[in-house]
Amino acid sequence: MNRKDFLKGAVPAFLLLANGRLLQAQEHLGPVCNRKRRLRFAIASDIHYGQEKTEFDRFLSTAIHKINGAHAEEAFDFCVLNGDIVHNDPAHYPAAKALIEQLNMKWYVTPGNHDRVTAAQWEAIWNSPVNYDFVVNGTVFLAAATSDEKGGYICPDLAWMEQQLQQYRASENVFIIIHINPAKLTKFGIDCPDFISLLKRYRNVRAVFNGHDHDEDGIKKRDGIPFIFDAHVGGDWGTDYKGFRVVELLDDNSLLTYIMNPDVKMNSAVL
Repeated sequence: MNRKDFLKGAVPAFLLLANGRLLQAQEHLGPVCNRKRRLRFAIASDIHYGQEKTEFDRFLSTAIHKINGAHAEEAFDFCVLNGDIVHNDPAHYPAAKALIEQLNMKWYVTPGNHDRVTAAQWEAIWNSPVNYDFVVNGTVFLAAATSDEKGGYICPDLAWMEQQLQQYRASENVFIIIHINPAKLTKFGIDCPDFISLLKRYRNVRAVFNGHDHDEDGIKKRDGIPFIFDAHVGGDWGTDYKGFRVVELLDDNSLLTYIMNPDVKMNSAVL
């Protein structure tokens, strides 16, 4: 199937334009399909490996297989697993990590409220701090914790985030990756007004990627900032499918994004 036919089947695909407008990608298939990509990545969340009365090993194995399959068709630059890697018990990390290491591309992880380890323990497991930055093809990503070791919800570290945003103020695009929605746009989100005010000061912040709310697979906005959700990989509640999100930064600086369910393209958008 060619790229245009694939996008046509999305329900829907979204396009986030450089000026902040959000469009249905199906209305612009010709221009979208003709654009080159600067960057392509996958993002998934809420694995809940180890949760009782769920097929957690199969859920994660399936996600890894499907992400690798999509990568084989059109390569991802990287993949992010955005929180709740395990379900409450750190004893499950070795098995979960062994499966994650089967990803055929560079990958990153962020902590969620069910991951239940200290910052030091997290770094020892993943060789990565809970708050960190990375740059791929000139595009900046800031990943940060939104929970503590007991599972309590917290706002992102404001001082750290401000330091990073200031450091990358001249970059064209900055994307934020955090598990819990900080704009109280969902049932299980939290209200972090100082964090939202900080993001609004930096016009190069294009979007915030959230997990946590298993029943959310769309895009919501607050104060012009898009918050992008990706359903869930595991757990015992949420959307009636388990999938992951694909994100493509195009050469005109628009952002095409859609959900894989996990074989069918859904909720596609251009930002």
